[in-house]
Amino acid sequence: MKAALKSVYVFFASLLKDVLRTVVILFKIMIPVSIVVKVLQMLGFISVIGNLLYPVMKFVGLPGEMGLVWASGMITNLFGGVIAFLNISGGMHLSIAQVTTISIMMLVAHTFPIELQIARKTGVRLMAMFVIRFGFGFLFGFIIFHLYRVFGWYSEPAQIVWKPATMPDGSLASWAIGELKNYGVIVCFIFSLMLLLRILKMIGVLDLITRLLNPFLRLMGIGKEVTTIALVGLTLGVVYGGALIIDEAKSNPKLTRKDIFYAMALMGLCHSVIEDTVLMCSLGASFVGVFVIRFLLSIAIIFCLVRITEALPDRIIYRFLLRRKI
Repeated sequence: MKAALKSVYVFFASLLKDVLRTVVILFKIMIPVSIVVKVLQMLGFISVIGNLLYPVMKFVGLPGEMGLVWASGMITNLFGGVIAFLNISGGMHLSIAQVTTISIMMLVAHTFPIELQIARKTGVRLMAMFVIRFGFGFLFGFIIFHLYRVFGWYSEPAQIVWKPATMPDGSLASWAIGELKNYGVIVCFIFSLMLLLRILKMIGVLDLITRLLNPFLRLMGIGKEVTTIALVGLTLGVVYGGALIIDEAKSNPKLTRKDIFYAMALMGLCHSVIEDTVLMCSLGASFVGVFVIRFLLSIAIIFCLVRITEALPDRIIYRFLLRRKI
């Protein structure tokens, strides 16, 4: 009995230690960045970025005002982009194709201040991840809009089926309370996620998942060591996937720097596929566009990215894609 209790104590002591270390790393990034973003938002920085993106929107078949929507998503978070969309899109009579276009662009490129810093903490160069997410976010929007336009798909008006019951009032108090709630959710998520992964590893389910997904990842050229991490990122998001990579990079010598880069690139292009897909479909976007086409394009991009980087010398990899130290 004492041996069993000691085993349980050691298990949870080790778990809490890992959770605390990971949460501290995340909060060191998230808290100061969130404060800076709020200050920039109050100073009108988002409007400046939106104005710069105004002429770019015509290349993806969108009104220039959608530049402010995309800027809001990139500088704040996806929900910030959604709020901007709801405030701006009224009376525009956007088609399903257009809503799908701005949706897929926001799904790929959002929450840059926090998520790019998390990617940097995993050892990926910040500028490399910015180029991947911003560049391919725009490319995905360009492809999907013109694909729909050529075939005449989804030209009918989009219908918004959900709006938040209450819109944020924009006050500092409301923002602070919201941030504290988010941090609490993150702590609970990290604890639950690490606990679940340890249990799944103990009973062999994690090995089974790895074996099932390994052929798929191997086809792309990604090592099996990041299978679980990639799965977490795809389903839960960059913050949680990135947190696992930060933790794994310190404890798993088999995890290579290139696999970290590939995993972060894949998560950057396609993450939170359930929650975020439902959110965008509620705005009137096409499920086929924001889920199926986004997933297929992401796989194709990573496949090409792996092939290109494998041919590059290490001096180029570490100059432009990876940092020397994590």
